[in-house]
Amino acid sequence: MLEMHDYEIVDIQGDYAQLKQLDADNPELFPVAIALLPFGCDVGTRLHGMMGMFEIIE
Repeated sequence: MLEMHDYEIVDIQGDYAQLKQLDADNPELFPVAIALLPFGCDVGTRLHGMMGMFEIIE
C-alpha cells in the first residue's frame, strides 16, 4: 500500500530535485524529476505526496 509522506527539497541537480523525507528517520534522499513537482518549487519547499503526485505545504 502506498502512503503519503512529507518531504523537503534539499537540492536541485539538473532536471531532478533531491527530496528529504521529513516524517521518517531515513537519511537517504529521494530523486524526483522537477517536471513532476508543482510549479514554483525551489530548495526549501516542503511537499506532501507520493508517486509523482505532490502538493506544496506551508
